[in-house]
Amino acid sequence: MADSAKPRWAWALYDAGNSAFATVVMAGFFPLLFKTYWSAGADVTLSTAQLGMANAGAGLAIALLAPVLGAVADRGGTRKRFLAVFTGIGTAGTAALVLVEKGCWPYAAALYVAGVIGFSGANIFYDALLPSITDKTNIHRTSALGYSLGYLGGGLLFALCVVMMLSPGSLGLVQAGAQNLSFIFTALWWGVFTIPLMLYVTEPGAPGPGGYALAVSEGLRQLRATFRAIRKMKTAWLFLLAYWFYIDGVNTIIRMAIDYGLSLGFSSRDLIVALLITQFVGFPSALVFGRLGERWGVKKALYTGIAGYLVIVVWGVCMRDKTEFYILAVLVGLFQGGIQALSRSYYSRLIPRQHAAQFFGFYNMVGKFSAILGPALVGLSAYVSKSPRAGIASIALFFIIGGVLLSRVGETTKKS
Repeated sequence: MADSAKPRWAWALYDAGNSAFATVVMAGFFPLLFKTYWSAGADVTLSTAQLGMANAGAGLAIALLAPVLGAVADRGGTRKRFLAVFTGIGTAGTAALVLVEKGCWPYAAALYVAGVIGFSGANIFYDALLPSITDKTNIHRTSALGYSLGYLGGGLLFALCVVMMLSPGSLGLVQAGAQNLSFIFTALWWGVFTIPLMLYVTEPGAPGPGGYALAVSEGLRQLRATFRAIRKMKTAWLFLLAYWFYIDGVNTIIRMAIDYGLSLGFSSRDLIVALLITQFVGFPSALVFGRLGERWGVKKALYTGIAGYLVIVVWGVCMRDKTEFYILAVLVGLFQGGIQALSRSYYSRLIPRQHAAQFFGFYNMVGKFSAILGPALVGLSAYVSKSPRAGIASIALFFIIGGVLLSRVGETTKKS
C-alpha cells in the first residue's frame, strides 16, 4: 500500500489544489483588489507600503511558526489532522475576502495573512507525508508529480479566473462579481482537492511519547544544532546567505509586480494577462535551466538568473508602456523556475547526505524568511520617496548582494 498508485495520486492532487492559492490569490487577484478596491482613496505609494507590510507580516508569521510546526510534523500520527486544520484556515481566509468592503484594507490584510499561514502551514504537513506514500526508488518521481500537478491545477484555475475577469458579461457577471468568484473558486478548488488525500493517504506512525510540548522543544533544539553545524561549514553558510538575499528579490517581484503595474497606471486586465504568461513560460524554462546547469555548471547558471533579474529590475524602473510589461513577464517566467530549482540542487551538493533532511529543514526556513525584507523595503521606499519606481529599484540591492556572496562560495565539484 505504501507505494500503490492511489495514495500517490491522492497526495499529488493536493498540490493541484493549494497551488491555486499561490497563483490566483498571492500573485494575482489579491494585490489587484488591494490596490484598486480595499485601499481605494489612498495614495498609490501608501497602498504599496500597506501591501508590502501585509506580505512581510505574513512571511514573518509563517517563518516563526515553521520550526514549531516542523517539530510537530516529525512526530507522525497527526499530520493529516493538522493539514486539514491549516487548509481550513487558508480556505476560510480566502473565501472571507469577498466580505471585505471597499476601503477596509486592514481586514483584507488580516485575512490574507490567515490565508498565507494556512497555505504554508499545510505544506509543512503535506511534505511530511511524502515518505509514507512511496518508496525510495519512486520518491523523486512522486515529488515531481506533485509539482507538475500543482503547475497544472493552479494554472488552469487561474486561466478560468482570467477569462471571468476579461469577459464577465459573457457569464452574466459584473467585473466585481467575477473577481469575488475567483476567491470563492480558489477556496472550493483547494478544499475539493484535499479530499482524496484525506481518504486515501494512510497516516504514518503514531504520536511519540512526551506530548507536543516536548516535540516542539526538541525541534527547536535540533534547529539550534543545525545552525551551529552550518556555521562551521563556510561554503554552505555563505550559500545560504546568498540565497536568502537573491531569493528575497525573486519572491518580492512575484508578490509586488501587480501592485507596481497598477501604480504606473496600467490596466488590471493587462497585468493579469501578463501574470498568466509568466505561469506558462515558467514551467518549460525551469527544465531548460536544469540542462544549462549540467552544461555550464550550476553557479554559472545561477549567475545568469541573477543577472537576468537585475535586467528585469532596471528595465522595470524605466518602462513606460504595457508592451514592455509583457516582455518583462516573459523574462520573469524564463528565470523564475530555473533559479529556484538550481538553488535547491546546488545546496544539496554542499551538505552531508546523511543529514540531508535536517539541513533542508533549515534551507526551507531560510526560504520562508526571504518573504519579509523585500516587500517591506519596496513598500517603505515607495512611501518615503513618493515614487513606486524607487520602490521597485530597491529590489536590485538583493540581487547585487546575493550575487557577490555567491561569488565567495567555494567550488565543491568540477561543475559546481
